[in-house]
Amino acid sequence: MTQQVAALFQTLGAELESLPAQYLYGRVTSILGMLVEVGGVRGGLSVGGRCNILARDGRSIPCEAVGFRNGRALLMPFGSLDGIGLGCKAEVVQREAGVCPSEGWLGRVVNALGEPIDGKGPLPTGRMLYPFRNAPPPAHGRQRVEGKLDLGVRALNTFTTCCRGQRMGIFAGSGVGKSMLLSMLARFTQSDVNVIGLIGERGREVQEFIAENLGEEGLARSVVVVATGDEAPLARRQAAYLTLSIAEYFRDQGRDVLCMIDSVTRFAMAQREIGLSAGEPPATKGYTPSVFAELPRLLERAGPGTGQGSITGLFTVLVEGDDHNEPIADAVRGILDGHIVLERAIAERGRYPAINILRSVSRTMPGCNSEEENAVVQRARSLLAAYENMAEMIRLGAYRAGSDPETDLAVHHHPALEAFLKQLPNERSTLADGYAALSEILGEQKQ
Repeated sequence: MTQQVAALFQTLGAELESLPAQYLYGRVTSILGMLVEVGGVRGGLSVGGRCNILARDGRSIPCEAVGFRNGRALLMPFGSLDGIGLGCKAEVVQREAGVCPSEGWLGRVVNALGEPIDGKGPLPTGRMLYPFRNAPPPAHGRQRVEGKLDLGVRALNTFTTCCRGQRMGIFAGSGVGKSMLLSMLARFTQSDVNVIGLIGERGREVQEFIAENLGEEGLARSVVVVATGDEAPLARRQAAYLTLSIAEYFRDQGRDVLCMIDSVTRFAMAQREIGLSAGEPPATKGYTPSVFAELPRLLERAGPGTGQGSITGLFTVLVEGDDHNEPIADAVRGILDGHIVLERAIAERGRYPAINILRSVSRTMPGCNSEEENAVVQRARSLLAAYENMAEMIRLGAYRAGSDPETDLAVHHHPALEAFLKQLPNERSTLADGYAALSEILGEQKQ
């Protein structure tokens, strides 16, 4: 009890020390769309700074400065602008924008501001502030990406083996099964902590993901950050920043963290809305230049740290019109350490997860595998490629057995390889099991 009282006084002391010596106020001078102009705060606010606007109905609406024009601050709200009009008071928040996570956050669901939304009471506050827009660890001080990570999904463990601290992208169109794949990874991956960011999700799917896909066991070692598609673009963008800030806290405790964001595309869309409202010129497909500047700043925060802990990042990319070369997919693919491609055609023929093995790559895989494992995987890829090259002729019955020995072998092994790539949502497969099964299919004994 004495320790709890001491901790309470320590928290209160930290809060008192953080209180500003003076308060700075401005007034709303203009509102256009989602953009609010505030005058009278010159010198007291910078880009990324926070203001609370007092609405006429008594609500306090948090906002962020996204630019300046004619001596006035341009703010965007985290919520609705209902009740805000000309002359409303705007109070400058002089504390750094950030969050103070702790161990008590495990098993909880929070919004973009780090506030609990699961009805389980207030969150315990940690001692250290983690800024929302934190800088990645210095490149020369980071540990190396090494040590295999068991993802629990057979196709990924064998054909796109992932290491601790690696960053992988999951590229898929809508309705191809990426949410189900994420739920399998959240439950099966051998990590100490999961930090999951649901960015721009449908409100209906959030509770389904937490209750059914993640489950009690998965939630117990997870922190879930939620910003649904109906929320303000600033909230959707900050939810991604908050996800990485929480992951950085657990990484600094020496934990191996699995950080998942679904999806990076909706983060980019939110940044596009913010940039266009602030007056940025549209570039590729309407995306503003700040979108392509923010993507590496966000994604580079994942990876190995300077100490023992690491953040393994799995980020989904919702490709528009199943075009895997659209601007966001292309930009993210160049930043990450590998990509997993889910294809609609594979899903339509009933194979889940619908991973296209031939188009999926893990850049750390050859170095972390043994020569025997690499040989088995390469042989299986060759057979899958040989079958894919002749698939149309085989389906039409135009291919004659004996025409090509490699194709004959590919046709022989194809049913077994397809069965190997299938996996039920509640079925877990280890790294060793995957390589052993693949070796058995190919008739090769692992040494």
